[in-house]
Amino acid sequence: MADQFDSALDLLRRLPPSRTAEHLTSICTLIPEHEESLLASVDVPLTVARCPATGRDYLLCDYNRDGDSHRSPWSNAFYPSIDDAELPSERIRKMEVRLNEGVDVYRELYFEGGTGSAYLWGLEDGFAGVVLLKKSQGSAGWDSIHVLEVVERGRSARYKLTSTVILGLGMKNEALGSVDLSGNMTRQVEQDMTVEGGDEGHVVNIGRMVEDMESKMRNLLQEVYFGKAKDVVGDLRSIPPISETNRDRAQQREMINSMQR
Repeated sequence: MADQFDSALDLLRRLPPSRTAEHLTSICTLIPEHEESLLASVDVPLTVARCPATGRDYLLCDYNRDGDSHRSPWSNAFYPSIDDAELPSERIRKMEVRLNEGVDVYRELYFEGGTGSAYLWGLEDGFAGVVLLKKSQGSAGWDSIHVLEVVERGRSARYKLTSTVILGLGMKNEALGSVDLSGNMTRQVEQDMTVEGGDEGHVVNIGRMVEDMESKMRNLLQEVYFGKAKDVVGDLRSIPPISETNRDRAQQREMINSMQR
């Protein structure tokens, strides 16, 4: 049975990243006994839903799911409703509300739109949670999933953050044809921080860590991955017609020769 699970993960790594959600659904249909483990292990682009009670959009993921229902961070209710739903404690829920308020401000400042959600749940020695952000524009999309674990130690705490960014860029025109660049990146960091102001300090610390991690991953994607891809594509294929390229090179050689004379 373990071989099926490992083979499914290996297959998903080899298939086109832009169709991960579709392939994951198909594989879960073939091996339903591994559905829960696969959904928890494979990151896919987030889905947006609308909270019936508040009319606000929120994001669906495995961390706010119970069976076929998902909990809204705005109303703290599951849709479709379920009778024996497990809800966060009063203390965790208060932090969750404040964190969602902060994520909403962050989303508007950095993404100028999109959707954001945050969910928290209690642990024996602290709490855990996830911060989700999504923005789609045309055929391009950014999805970030920040999973955190907080171990409380009196007036300080140890924060462990695992962040995944799923980026998809699609383009289609006469010069380039059809281009699809997509993939994901995961990074992890652990940090001990002082908690100032009680539970409000946890919200501030989490927000600071998520902001720093997203900035680092964005710069890495832009400068390293897409910069390298641009160089490779430029060496393989030139967008201007070859006649124009040859003419420009001839003019450059003529200018260099005249300067040398």
